[in-house]
Amino acid sequence: MGQIEWAMWANEQALASGLILITGGIVATAGQFTQWYFGAYSIAAGVFICLLEYPRGKRKKGSTMERCGQKYMTKVVKLFGPFSRNYYVRAILHLGLSVPAGFLLATILGTACLAISSGIYLLAATRGEQWTPIESKPKERPQVGATIKQPPSNPPPRPPAEARKKLSEEEEVATGVSSGPQENPIPVTDEVV
Repeated sequence: MGQIEWAMWANEQALASGLILITGGIVATAGQFTQWYFGAYSIAAGVFICLLEYPRGKRKKGSTMERCGQKYMTKVVKLFGPFSRNYYVRAILHLGLSVPAGFLLATILGTACLAISSGIYLLAATRGEQWTPIESKPKERPQVGATIKQPPSNPPPRPPAEARKKLSEEEEVATGVSSGPQENPIPVTDEVV
């Protein structure tokens, strides 16, 4: 049985918890809760987490599906170097960011989800995983001979495809040879001999 890559689970969990933090922060700020400033903090922390977690890391085995527009955020995350690659750092960062949001009821769900993703990142770090960017491979140029399946049968200049169809129909009528369904020259009767 294959080994589980925990970082993929942690990435999805952290991205979802960032979105939950943003939503809870909007509710707390717009609802003017008594400690609404924790809601504003949750919005800022959630946006930061979403930007950090949006680019997926490359899997060790198999292929990794890249998120839409991920290549632009990958460049930004790569700038942080070992701080963004190391999952120990991400585990501590997520746990630290989750603590202030835990003081408000509207953001406590995002806090719990972020703490869980911190634990999963810690597990991934102890297993020796680290974030590596998905590099796009240069496109291979097709071989000239491989692209041509069947060479053209008539020399240039060739008429367009519609004109070729009309010409072949006219030739059939002129020669009397049809490529369509043909009649049986021997009549078939119901008599049994």
